[in-house]
Amino acid sequence: MLAPKTLIKLLDLLDEENLDTTLESLCNQLHQSFSKENRFKVGTILLLQLQHIDLLPKQVQRIIALTLLFDLYKGEPLASTPFASVFVQILKQENTNNENSKLANHTGHIPLLSQCEKNLLVNLLGYNHKDIMKKTPHQIMDELSFVSVSSIDLTNLQLQLAEHQSELPSVSKCGNPVILPDMDHSKETEFDETTVRNITETLIVGDPPLCKQSYHPEFLRLVPPLYHSINEIAWFNVTEPTQFTIEYDASMCVSNCAGAEARKLMGKAFKGVLTLPQQQHLVNELENDPKLVYHIGLTPCKLPDLVENNPLIAIEVLLKLMQSSQITEYFSVLVNMEMSLHSMEVVNRLTTTVDLPTEFVHLYVSNCISTCETIKDRYMQSRLVRLVCVFLQSLIRNKIINVQELFIEVQAFCIEFSRIREAAALFRLLKQLESGDTGGLNASSTKNKIDIY
Repeated sequence: MLAPKTLIKLLDLLDEENLDTTLESLCNQLHQSFSKENRFKVGTILLLQLQHIDLLPKQVQRIIALTLLFDLYKGEPLASTPFASVFVQILKQENTNNENSKLANHTGHIPLLSQCEKNLLVNLLGYNHKDIMKKTPHQIMDELSFVSVSSIDLTNLQLQLAEHQSELPSVSKCGNPVILPDMDHSKETEFDETTVRNITETLIVGDPPLCKQSYHPEFLRLVPPLYHSINEIAWFNVTEPTQFTIEYDASMCVSNCAGAEARKLMGKAFKGVLTLPQQQHLVNELENDPKLVYHIGLTPCKLPDLVENNPLIAIEVLLKLMQSSQITEYFSVLVNMEMSLHSMEVVNRLTTTVDLPTEFVHLYVSNCISTCETIKDRYMQSRLVRLVCVFLQSLIRNKIINVQELFIEVQAFCIEFSRIREAAALFRLLKQLESGDTGGLNASSTKNKIDIY
């Protein structure tokens, strides 16, 4: 950890005397005092102090600590920084009075922060980052303590963090910090600044530093007897077999071959097109074990690759995930991905097989129309317009969408591309529906697959 002299520089930055120093100036001092190699050490110390309010009793100190922690890795993608999950946890905190909330700090969580501190973090994560950095902690407390700042969408950040954490071994996520707060508030004692500094220095600079330690459960294993005697290996030479019997667990160390093969094929499906036998084998494995779909490595962010390379597999997997708590995330990724023949094929098949939420289908239609309007290549534009028109006719004829809710948008789309035959046909269908003529809905529909080249 940091040396005592270096630690003093950090504690000086957190001093409440910096009330009228701009946050930008404090961050510049931080980067001048500590090299990039020490960023993680500094962040660990700041996190420790935020976890224990006794070490940062003043709101101005917590405002400075949050800003310094956020600024440590400025310029890098937020999800890849080591303290991104801290910001998500702070913004997701709820002001409840139940026992779980009171004891949350036992597991190393940051206690409930004030609305001012949450508003500061929202501004740092949002578009007001540069403006907020030019303010002083005093101005922050005056301006953000009694205002309601609009919330920020953390969905993408949470998905990226979940994907990263899923790659970590389970044992790395089951530790608890060895420093726990005293939850008995019957005798509240406010320490002076010198005492707080001494406590902080003891926790951080001790040998070994307590802030870097955590308690992990110990996994005990019996040590097998290697030697029968000094020159003889018992496993190789059993001299008296009648005195004991060897018990062997036949299932031990045997992997689930079917599951392993399915994971292997799914890994290939993200990167390229599977052969027909491979596709059929993967589908059969999913049919034989419906729960296997949760263990083959599919995450929402990998869905676009699967759709583009193997749309039929994507359809089967999404149908198996319909009861999953994450299905909304998969739908959100699907309807917002780049429009293509394969993505339309997947959406079309899903709409004719299960009841998709109406808002997702409407959003996908709007995205398709927007893509056609913005593409520059005239040939590709014509081809995509034809695909979208046939796709929309399929949705309308199968009564999957309420065309009245999209009537103006779809009609404008048809008029803009009226030179294309399929757009003209879609426009006629709209006019028939507007006039109350439902005869067009009885025509044959492309219910299973969209196929235009």
